[in-house]
Amino acid sequence: MARTQARFVCQECGSAHPKWAGRCDACGGWNSLVEEVVRDSAPKGLGGGKGRKLVFSGLDGAAQAVPRRVSGIAEFDRVCGGGMVPGSALLVGGDPGIGKSTVLLQVVAALASGKGGAPLRCAYVSGEESLDQVRLRAARLAVAGAPVMLAAATSVRDIVASLDEAVAPDVVVIDSIQTMYIDTLDSAPGTVSQVRAAAQELIRLAKQRGFSVILVGHVTKEGLIAGPRVLEHMVDTVLYFEGERGHQFRILRAVKNRFGPTDEIGVFEMTDAGLAEVPNPSALFLAERQGDSSGAAVFAGMEGTRPVLVEIQALVAPSSLGTPRRAVVGWDGNRLAMVLAVLEARCGVQIGLNDIYLNVAGGLRIAEPAADLAVAAALVSALRLQPVPAETVIFGEIGLSGEVRPVGQAEARLKEASKLGFTAALAPAYRGRGQERAPPAGIALRELRHLRHLVELFEDQPRRAPRSLAAPGTRR
Repeated sequence: MARTQARFVCQECGSAHPKWAGRCDACGGWNSLVEEVVRDSAPKGLGGGKGRKLVFSGLDGAAQAVPRRVSGIAEFDRVCGGGMVPGSALLVGGDPGIGKSTVLLQVVAALASGKGGAPLRCAYVSGEESLDQVRLRAARLAVAGAPVMLAAATSVRDIVASLDEAVAPDVVVIDSIQTMYIDTLDSAPGTVSQVRAAAQELIRLAKQRGFSVILVGHVTKEGLIAGPRVLEHMVDTVLYFEGERGHQFRILRAVKNRFGPTDEIGVFEMTDAGLAEVPNPSALFLAERQGDSSGAAVFAGMEGTRPVLVEIQALVAPSSLGTPRRAVVGWDGNRLAMVLAVLEARCGVQIGLNDIYLNVAGGLRIAEPAADLAVAAALVSALRLQPVPAETVIFGEIGLSGEVRPVGQAEARLKEASKLGFTAALAPAYRGRGQERAPPAGIALRELRHLRHLVELFEDQPRRAPRSLAAPGTRR
């Protein structure tokens, strides 16, 4: 008879401990150890038998094109790399109420209806909601007529028995993996052991039967997918659903993809009838822009293979505190501190005791350093109350000595700006495919080699600062 023993497993890193402690020795997390009871079976060695010999092949063999299951929802297919691959496992994470279940229900309905090609057999297994709740959402999304197989279950044994058939579904959605449990483990659903074991069984069956499985994952308060980190290593694709509750935009971002590019994004707009695709996010992000306002600059960024133009807004205000505030939304606060330091040390711009507020309009989060130059332009514009020309886009990385460094895919950024009607660009020295090339037609490019050249553009204009900002380094 198998013995049972108790152990304490960290819910953040998955490391096991023989006894409880307030702090995990492996990752340093506090109050993260949870008791789990496992059945200890007798260890099985390899014995004296011989294993099957592997057949090795070279790297120059003929590669076959990977087939894709296209849903017809272009933004979702883009993030997946052109569609889902048979036998692949996708993990979708996001904050509660952000729209994970909504977009996946729309995807399986489109696949089952043949929106992107031949109709596919799709199954939706809900472990959080009842069948009536899912049907109410389907009616609200106007997809109730799609031939989707619907079930409510939390037992992995039951789910595997239902899917392990000769004619298995083509796409299966598990909502969510934290609610699934395996009856051979005595720990509660959502613990490290349960999540790891349940995902392993579902992924094994998906690769054996050739269907695509989509796992919905909860996130922690830090924004990471709950459960062991090994879960993200087990799956083929990891997608994060991002967005602010105050904005109607939702961003589906790929952070891992074995069958396509990473850092690709799909943009959706939350409406009363569900999530609607946004084929041109640049035009939507710039729809409410006011070109004659100071402290605003248009940044030409890249999200995966797609150029996206967004507005970066800055506000400089006198501080009444001993330590000025630095509030950042949608960008890295450490890079803002670096840009401010370079402006003061290399360009003589006195920020002084002023509060700095920086915002990326539209709820998009920017991670690439190419936004440094646009941030600097917005800061200088807000400090001097001189608007950046409305028809100008800006991009470039700033070094600690103040030099403006080139960034990748400059040609795609400028083409997107020209398409949206912009006529000027402030950027590093333009290089196209290893050599100097002319920018796209209609774009007047001004190359900047140092950050002080950007500051000099504002000094050439008459200064209109009010009394409170006339001496930014002093406190009123």
